Amino acid sequence: MTLKAAFIGLGAMGAPMAGHLKQRGLLHAVANRTHAKAVTLAQELGVSAPATLADLAGQCDVIALCVTADADVLSTVDALAPHLKAGVIVVDHSTVAPHTAKQAAERLAAVGAHFLDAPVSGGVEGAKNGKLSVMVGGDAAVLERARPVLEAYALRITHLGDVGAGQATKAVNQVLVAGIAQAVCEGLALGEALGLDPERLIPTLGAGAAGNWFLEKRGATMLKNEFSVGFKLALLHKDLGIVRGIAEGVGTDRTVIERSLADYAELMRQGHGDDDISGLIRLKRKH
Repeated sequence: MTLKAAFIGLGAMGAPMAGHLKQRGLLHAVANRTHAKAVTLAQELGVSAPATLADLAGQCDVIALCVTADADVLSTVDALAPHLKAGVIVVDHSTVAPHTAKQAAERLAAVGAHFLDAPVSGGVEGAKNGKLSVMVGGDAAVLERARPVLEAYALRITHLGDVGAGQATKAVNQVLVAGIAQAVCEGLALGEALGLDPERLIPTLGAGAAGNWFLEKRGATMLKNEFSVGFKLALLHKDLGIVRGIAEGVGTDRTVIERSLADYAELMRQGHGDDDISGLIRLKRKH
């Protein structure tokens, strides 16, 4: 039997992910905080856009969501829960705290539904290309049932453990993302100040030990002051606030976290919150 899937949260990541589900013949319905956006995409994809989450809940076997904040995840779960059929799987691709994932799982278990915390990495390009890395926490058997949905937009799906393990892994991921961004932006600002040719500099760096995804995907654009692509820095700032709490809880060093929180807060203060995280180079250049 073909799964019927719904997708809630149709932003820069969610909309293309929903599109991949449609291509696989799995997408049945979409929803978004701004209902008009859901209606527009639904018409484009030839699926439904129910007026309420209550209406959507009873129509699908797997419901994926990709929303902004912890409160959004819990309010969505609360809106869905009373109307779900037993055995329905809710897959959360948002970035939230592990304890939020556990709360969501408990609320769904109370009505006989299942929950997977499944944050993603790979940026807007990964969502558009269907090549995201998905980090999953929850029951392994439930993941196997939901796997056809995740495979629609994933290059790699990894089961990390119980509910919360996906979000814990995403926390580690965001520390690495923030630290790599710090290093690449600082290094390229130095190269720029030294007058080096970016068209030769970036491939040269990328071919050696300094090579990384961020340098490859964002190096050239940041040196052209093009910051409209990719992951909004305000969202990384939000994520790092969650990561700070996790790191405080286990007592690990927070040097990268704290520096990045301060830098992105300054860029937001300057009005650059919608820039890609490579906008950090603004602060690294000589003044």
